[in-house]
Amino acid sequence: MILATYIARRFAWLVLMVTLVFTGLLLPIDLMEQLRRLDGQEAGFGDGLRLAALNLPAALYQILPLIVILSTLALFLALARSSELVVIRAAGRSALRALLAPVAAALVLGLAALIVVNPIVAATQGVYEREIAGFRTGLSSVLSISEEGVWLRQGDASGQTVIRAARSSLDGTILFEATFIAFDAGGTPVERIDAARAELSEGQWLLEDAKRWPLGSSDNPERDAQAVPFATVPSSLTREGIRDSFGVPSSIPIFQLPGFIRQLDAAGFSGRTHRVWLHMELANPFMLAAMVLIGAAFSMRHSRAGKSGIMVLSALLLGFGVFFLRNFAQVLGENGQLPVMLAAWAPPLAAILLSLGVILRLEDG
Repeated sequence: MILATYIARRFAWLVLMVTLVFTGLLLPIDLMEQLRRLDGQEAGFGDGLRLAALNLPAALYQILPLIVILSTLALFLALARSSELVVIRAAGRSALRALLAPVAAALVLGLAALIVVNPIVAATQGVYEREIAGFRTGLSSVLSISEEGVWLRQGDASGQTVIRAARSSLDGTILFEATFIAFDAGGTPVERIDAARAELSEGQWLLEDAKRWPLGSSDNPERDAQAVPFATVPSSLTREGIRDSFGVPSSIPIFQLPGFIRQLDAAGFSGRTHRVWLHMELANPFMLAAMVLIGAAFSMRHSRAGKSGIMVLSALLLGFGVFFLRNFAQVLGENGQLPVMLAAWAPPLAAILLSLGVILRLEDG
C-alpha cells in the first residue's frame, strides 16, 4: 500500500505539472485567437482575455487524455532512470501489479473530472457561448428549449420578437403551433400572431393559418383580430444562427444532460449529438486508464536497455492515434454512421485491450 500510494502521488503531481504547462501554452494562443475574432467589434484586450480564460477549462478538459499519457511517460521514465522499477521488480511485483496504482489514480481522476470538473467546464463554456453570441449578434441567445416547447428571439433596433412553438423541425426552421409576440424598442407588446405552421425563408417567417392581434394600436385586440390563411413576419434569424444557438453539449452539466436530451426529443430536435457526448463523458475514466496503460507499455523499461527514444515516440504516436480515433468515432456517431454506444465505448475499451496485450508481451511474456 505504501508503494502504491507513492506511485499514485507522483503520478498526480506530474498530471498537475503537465496541466500547468499546457495552461501556459494554451492561454496566450487562445488570447490571440479571441482578439482576432473580436477585431472590428466594440471589445478590447480585457474582453479577449476574459473570453480566453472562460474557454481555457474546456480546452484543458478536452485534452485531458493527452495530459495523462504525457504524465505516465514522465512517471515511468523517471522511475526507470532512478532504478526504482528494478527495485519494484526485485520485490516480486509484476508489471501489471505495478500498474494498479497509476491506473486506479487515472480512474479516480476521470471520476473526479466527470463529477466536479464537468459542471465547472459547463458553467464557463455556457458563459463563453453567451459572450460570443452577444458580440456577434447583440443577443445573448436566440434559442432556448424547455418543457413548454421551443423559444426563439429575434430583433433589431426597432424592437424584438419572442417566438414560442410546441415543436419544430430538426434545424429549427419550421415551427408548429407557433406564437409570435412583437415588442417595440421600449419593451411594450405591440402585436401577437398565432400560426399553425411557420417556416423560415429568405429573411422572413412564412405563416400558415395565422391569427393576428393588434396589441398596441387597439383597445380591444380580440375584436380587431384578423384570421388569414397566410402571413409573413420579417426575421433577422438564419438557419446557421439557430443551429449555433444550441451551443455545444459541453456547456450542459452531465447531471442535466439526460433531461435536456428528453426536452430536445419532445421539441422535435435531434438529440443524437448530446447522446454521443453523454456516453463519451461516461467512458472518459476508461479512456484515461487506457492512456496510462499505453504510456506504461512502452516506458516500463530500464534506461540501460536502450531504444528509450523509439519506445517513447511509439507510445506518443499510439496515444495520439487513439485520441484522434476517439474524436473521429465521435463525429461518426454524431452523423449517425455509427451507433452511439459503439462510437463512445469502442475506442477506450479497444485501447485498454491493445495496451494490455503489449504489456503482457513485452514485460511478462
